Amino acid sequence: MALKVGDVVPHFISQTTDGSFFNSTDYIGIKTIVIYFYPKDNTRVCTVQACSFRDQYEDFKTFGAEVIGVSSDSILSHQKFAKQYRLPFILLSDSKKQLRKLFGVPTDLLGILPGRVTYVIDNHGIIQLIFDSMSGPIHIKKALDCIKKMNENS
Repeated sequence: MALKVGDVVPHFISQTTDGSFFNSTDYIGIKTIVIYFYPKDNTRVCTVQACSFRDQYEDFKTFGAEVIGVSSDSILSHQKFAKQYRLPFILLSDSKKQLRKLFGVPTDLLGILPGRVTYVIDNHGIIQLIFDSMSGPIHIKKALDCIKKMNENS
């Protein structure tokens, strides 16, 4: 069953680009988190999306938010991708698609291509936005707009 707006994000552990383990309880429920699922490292739209998050990363940090990218690529692929494009945020390897299942991220293009979905999670661990679109760069604007509104209302 897919997570929806208003749900609390369940606990999970995944590997990061440096091979260490990311424990969701170290972030979720503590600060605002943007988790974006994308199909594949080094593809045109995914690279544009990652670079857009990179270019506006300081805007997210200004609002106290952390950005986390997730795809099924290997740790080695993530290392090369992050280094080549100077990505300052965390990339998680979901090679067994456990996080996609946990969040309920759909597939696109007749079930062939992993979906592109962004989640904004507040500092209580509650999902405030789910944005599902294969257009990469618009995810950054939607996430930032949501975070700005959250800050205005707090």
